Amino acid sequence: MTTKQTSLFETAKEIVIETPIRHVAVIMDGNRRWAKKHNFIKTVGHDNGRKTFKNIVKHSAKLKLHCLTTYAFSTENWGRDPDEVKFLMGLLVESLKNEIKELCENNIRLRFIGRRDRLNKDVVKKMENAENSTAENTGLILQIAIDYGSRYEITYALRQITQKVQNGELSINDIDENLIGSCLYTSTVPDPDLIIRTGGEYRLSNYLLWQAAYSELYITDTFWPDFLENEFDMAIIDFSKRHRRWGKD
Repeated sequence: MTTKQTSLFETAKEIVIETPIRHVAVIMDGNRRWAKKHNFIKTVGHDNGRKTFKNIVKHSAKLKLHCLTTYAFSTENWGRDPDEVKFLMGLLVESLKNEIKELCENNIRLRFIGRRDRLNKDVVKKMENAENSTAENTGLILQIAIDYGSRYEITYALRQITQKVQNGELSINDIDENLIGSCLYTSTVPDPDLIIRTGGEYRLSNYLLWQAAYSELYITDTFWPDFLENEFDMAIIDFSKRHRRWGKD
């Protein structure tokens, strides 16, 4: 790490410790465009994206963030080429097989958010084993969004609430923002303070729509495989310069 990078890291770490930034969410975009730019096949882009993911997770733990949430596979991604989807799922299984020990060494707790009913049962079992293996860790909470779509998440939450109303467990007057929030996948962590999107697109792409109500956004043209720790630090430093008014002034 260069002197400049070290300085950025120390500044970002100070900001995380001294300001209320607890949760960073990331839309990891640009793997395929990175591959195309370098004349590689798509899978090479995804594989290099995995390396970046691993580095950013460890870096977030060093910064002592409370939570990092990453968008790995959306509900819409099922529409991609079947071979690409198969590769992505294989990449997930391989990572679960090889990285759990290192997550524990870094005191990182792993959670998955999103649908599980459409995933291969063996994949789900490995996900659950990984969650159980890291459940006692007390450092960074790493949430990986797999088969995740915010509209489905909200719809599913409303179904749960409606069922409880029908069963007489709740009344209509019990329904408020806190109740809805408690039924979301992310109910145990604070809403993201900062959402980073790589790849230069200016949209949330069905990601944490409810939770992002007052999140600060940081967009970079850098494709995900090239997104280094120093740019992550730059995003946090940029966040520290924002004045979060929460609609009050």
